[in-house]
Amino acid sequence: METIKILNEFNSCYITIQGIIQSKKWQELVNCEDADPEMKTHLGDVLHYLGEAMGCVEQFLEAQSTECK
Repeated sequence: METIKILNEFNSCYITIQGIIQSKKWQELVNCEDADPEMKTHLGDVLHYLGEAMGCVEQFLEAQSTECK
């Protein structure tokens, strides 16, 4: 898979996860009495680390384009 495709896939996942976090159903789930209190934290962590991975891929793409010039 090409590097740009990897970045695009990560971006797509990020947008999907962000949509889940903002959805009414997710809010209902995490606010249930018997819900694991870490649910919000875990999904927030996924978004954070996915964003970090995207940053690394972007840096790689920038370095690649600089080398090619």
